[in-house]
Amino acid sequence: METLANVLVGLVAALHAYFLVLEMFLWERKPGRQLTGFDAAMARSTAPLAANQGLYNGFLAAGLIWGLISENPTGFRVQVFFLACVLIAGLYGGLTTNRRILVAQAAPGALALAAVALAP
Repeated sequence: METLANVLVGLVAALHAYFLVLEMFLWERKPGRQLTGFDAAMARSTAPLAANQGLYNGFLAAGLIWGLISENPTGFRVQVFFLACVLIAGLYGGLTTNRRILVAQAAPGALALAAVALAP
């Protein structure tokens, strides 16, 4: 179960690293505009907000990686904290912005959190 938990935490970290790249560097390009459906003007005007959001996603990814490379009990506690942050952010985003966020962020966070909780 510990291996499964580590794989899921790694996948959630990779997902948030991808969000960082998408929101900070690809927002005004084809991948970002396809995701949002924004025209060039809207993408340009929202790019600073997206970059800030991307930075926060990078912090989540960094925290999850920290949790993976740290010895327990610190590694376990760090993983639980950052996965809880991912889950809360995903629930909030899914309920207030776009329901797809529930699937793209909250669900992977919840699965990884459950696996981490069951692993020790």
